[in-house]
Amino acid sequence: MTTLTVAGDVVEHGGHRLAKGDMASRVADDIPTGSYVNLGIGQPTLIADYLEPERGVVLHTENGMLGMGPAAEGDEVDLDLTNAGKVPVTELPGASYFHHADSFAMMRGGHLDVCVLGAFQVSYVGDLANWHTGAPGAIPAVGGAMDLAIGAKSVYVMMSLFAKDGSVKLVPRCTYPLTGLGCVNRVYTPESVIECGRGGAVIAETFGIGADELLARLTS
Repeated sequence: MTTLTVAGDVVEHGGHRLAKGDMASRVADDIPTGSYVNLGIGQPTLIADYLEPERGVVLHTENGMLGMGPAAEGDEVDLDLTNAGKVPVTELPGASYFHHADSFAMMRGGHLDVCVLGAFQVSYVGDLANWHTGAPGAIPAVGGAMDLAIGAKSVYVMMSLFAKDGSVKLVPRCTYPLTGLGCVNRVYTPESVIECGRGGAVIAETFGIGADELLARLTS
């Protein structure tokens, strides 16, 4: 049976839980230099603002761009230059554009080193549910999430650990429709960094809460 445990070398940070910008910065720190990376719609797009140009990370967008820079502001805004979430972005030197089909070929063909996605649920073994909650009247739209989840070499999830009703989003088994099986390597939340794998999930780092207290909340 897969489980949730605490790493023997867990790192516990005092202070406060991470704000969205702090989470984005923490994820950016773990992206290897020179990687080709896709940032999913929502919170993951903030990561672009925390990647230093000298690290040579190349950002890919589902709508057909390589070399995306940080979010555009003021006079930089060009409504023809957006990410997949329709947010105006900048371009870095050497940026290129291509057909949507070519973009999906990159995603499906194993050419992306990392993708960062949001999620409704992640299971201990790394199953991902991020496109539909099954709520009546909701419009399901998986988009390119399946392609990214299975095609990228490493999949990180950036999400809140608890839903608005207080339920836990890191679960033994996903109850929402799945996006991918066993695809998530690591989960970043305001309270923690958690590693996922075949043997289960491991709390590797905590923020503003002790690891044992967090484990108790997640498994109670």
